[in-house]
Amino acid sequence: MSPFLRSLSPTQQVAALFIIVFGILTVASVTAFFMTFRQRGAARSERWHEELRDFQRVLGTSWLMVVVFWVAWVAGAVVADVLFAVISFFALREFITLSPTRRGDHNSLVLAFFVVLPVQYWLVATRHFDLFTVFIPVYVFLAIPVASALGGDTQRFLERNAKLQWGIVVCVYGLSHVPALMLLEFRDYEGKGAFMVFFLAIVVQSCMLVQHLLTRRLKRAPSIPAVSSSFNWFTWLLGMLLGSIVGALFSFITPFRAWQAVALAFIACVAGSMGHLVMKALKRDRGVTAWGAKEISVTGANGLLDRVDALCFAAPIFFHAVRWYFGA
Repeated sequence: MSPFLRSLSPTQQVAALFIIVFGILTVASVTAFFMTFRQRGAARSERWHEELRDFQRVLGTSWLMVVVFWVAWVAGAVVADVLFAVISFFALREFITLSPTRRGDHNSLVLAFFVVLPVQYWLVATRHFDLFTVFIPVYVFLAIPVASALGGDTQRFLERNAKLQWGIVVCVYGLSHVPALMLLEFRDYEGKGAFMVFFLAIVVQSCMLVQHLLTRRLKRAPSIPAVSSSFNWFTWLLGMLLGSIVGALFSFITPFRAWQAVALAFIACVAGSMGHLVMKALKRDRGVTAWGAKEISVTGANGLLDRVDALCFAAPIFFHAVRWYFGA
């Protein structure tokens, strides 16, 4: 970190980070706006505009994530916890909307939305990390089918409960690790939790973006076409490598050494990209191209869950890897 940044307080350092990020996003957005007026040959026009739309969708996702993280940091730990709890609520709602339920699921749904979700985020806010990490995988995993059984409906019982449990794990358990990451404490790193969240988001976004763009540019055939038309093992590996390099470049904002940042960035990128692939498989299974309203599911990234799915998988893996290795 430069001497100037070192001379700033932790709060000023995080503020400087957001100023830089907002500046970069503003420049990128203005550039994308003016590029819409650029004329291309008729033969390349359709492809070029499609790539531009992809770029604008990535920008939109980046703006959403940065704004959410900025609000979370400005408002403080309690409000940040509530903010991510609200995001989890709507993400879980999107997931359940595309997973058929029955009247007998009423007890389980009430338990998931109005008991499990607030308790999980309360455990985060109070830093009960040991209980926080096992509350859903152990206690909720057993409680959900009990609540369903009390509903008296046995039709497709196993499938219905598995879907709800899966939704809770992804949308509540996974995403709750983001505010938890902001609360981890390291020696000589107090008040800089926002840097950790930014580090996770930037490496995951970088590897996902590179993988997608290289697949289109290199015209690589999809390796798993039944799941994703943009997933190729070669470009996936390149994306993981670039995400790891980005991790090394941003190691100065973390408590990690460069090689530790590379390793943790690689872990986060693998978890995020594989999670995104899993969520695509779920969407294929449900016969939709996007989470959220079916009538607008034409771009593949309309729902809230489409924008945070990779983070839902990367955050818990990254959190526990960091906590285990550093004993935070």
